Amino acid sequence: MTEPPQPATQHAFIALAPPDHAKNELAHALNPAYAAYPDLRWNRIEDWHITLAFLGELPVRAVQRLRTPLAELAAARPRLELSLLGGGHFDERVLWSGIEGDLEGLHELAEAVRARIRECDVTFVERPLRPHLTLARARRYDTASVTAAAASLDGFTGSAWQTERLHLVGSTVRGHSGPRRYQDIDAWSLVPGPIRPDPRRHRGRSTASA
Repeated sequence: MTEPPQPATQHAFIALAPPDHAKNELAHALNPAYAAYPDLRWNRIEDWHITLAFLGELPVRAVQRLRTPLAELAAARPRLELSLLGGGHFDERVLWSGIEGDLEGLHELAEAVRARIRECDVTFVERPLRPHLTLARARRYDTASVTAAAASLDGFTGSAWQTERLHLVGSTVRGHSGPRRYQDIDAWSLVPGPIRPDPRRHRGRSTASA
């Protein structure tokens, strides 16, 4: 049987993902917004992630070249303690939930990831890190739903969790029906550490809106 042709390029990024219990807390808080604003292009809960490096469309070989360096990096980096906080928006078009906790460690991890990418001679757009989970996008005609949905998350504070794995994420093959979907190309465990007190008491808050 002939194998289907493999794509020459792949849309990819490197990220952290909240555990299921943290995502479920946020999804519960979003229930009123889901009901009130069904026309928003809501991201699947499976696709919620904190992007550390956005790679864009790259040759598949270039994406694969990152696997060993990222595995080595994850094996030497401690887990971070984070939580989800409230909501906000970018330009009234993109709805997000914020991140709080060990933001210093998060920025350090992102820079370490980006350094590995550079060492592999992989070209990518180095956007400033603005820690957040993207939840939904507005349709072109909709100028109000995102800001209202963000306001519905005022007061939401999720429980603390540890980042367990570093994820290299890739898109599904082009040509499929429906929106672009993502799945792990690979994921590597970060170094476990002791659970510390709630980071909200001694750490900074999300810089997504900065």
